[in-house]
Amino acid sequence: MNILYYSENVDFPSINKLVITQWVKEVICHYKCKGGNINFIFCNDNYLLDINKQFLNHDYYTDIITFNYSTSKKISGDLFISLDTVFSNSEKFKSSFTTELHRVMIHGVLHLLGFNDKTKQEEISMRENEDFCLKLLDEVFNGNGSV
Repeated sequence: MNILYYSENVDFPSINKLVITQWVKEVICHYKCKGGNINFIFCNDNYLLDINKQFLNHDYYTDIITFNYSTSKKISGDLFISLDTVFSNSEKFKSSFTTELHRVMIHGVLHLLGFNDKTKQEEISMRENEDFCLKLLDEVFNGNGSV
């Protein structure tokens, strides 16, 4: 399994890539899937807006766009994350930037695992799974340094 991190038009966020990589692997294993190639691409609002327009025909800002290349039980995809929107959402929801970034990152991974959030019930399930995964990060990896 390869989990890689990139940045486009933004400074790379302060994250512990080793811990996040182990966390994502734990989450994938918990859901009984195998990991393929996952790319986290951190960018700004305008970069993600261009992707949203070009590939999804949507003309609005968002925090993440997930391109899912998964097959059967092998999880692969590109996760484009706007750090601008993550920051504004952290203020809106009164959470830390790091917590909101982790939530958005695992939200994308959950999409790769087959979770959706189009209906109200799917949104509830997605949030419950995000919360479970964030708790896993805190419980399992808290002793491994800054995440």
